[in-house]
Amino acid sequence: MVDEQETQPVNFEELLESEKKRSEDYLTRLRYMQADLENQKKRFDREAEQIKNHGNERLVISLLDVVDELELAVKNGEISTSPESLIEGVELTLKKLRKVLEQEGVTPIESPEGKIFDPCRHHAVITEEKDDVPECTVLEEIRKGYIMRGKIIRPTIVKVAVKSTKNNQSQSNQMEEKNK
Repeated sequence: MVDEQETQPVNFEELLESEKKRSEDYLTRLRYMQADLENQKKRFDREAEQIKNHGNERLVISLLDVVDELELAVKNGEISTSPESLIEGVELTLKKLRKVLEQEGVTPIESPEGKIFDPCRHHAVITEEKDDVPECTVLEEIRKGYIMRGKIIRPTIVKVAVKSTKNNQSQSNQMEEKNK
């Protein structure tokens, strides 16, 4: 017995038309998806720009309060004959500014005085010869450093102890005499 499908002739033109319609449908869908993707990318770019432009608005509003207090302190300082009231006003404003920074995740680096110099947290700008403290010990904090959400945004500027060159020279002379 002969199979019926084998006996009927295949209409290649119909198959070709069917495949053309299917491929056109796929192409149309692809174009719509590309357009959707482009529109989404443009929307994301607009939103990113808006966040960039207005993302710090809350911080700026908090800082404007600090500016107002500083202006008031200056105004009262000009009127007042007592420097204590000016200092008190500035200290209160500084306290408020530190609170604003803390709310933004900014904390000062712990005072490094007496600790070993850490190049990740400290920036040494001055060295002082000292024989009574270990070398690379921080002697003085010159400018406070800050960390923001675990990242050092400004290292602490410090003065660091080094061994005196006279002491190093006398030690090297003693070593040379021993080697002779």
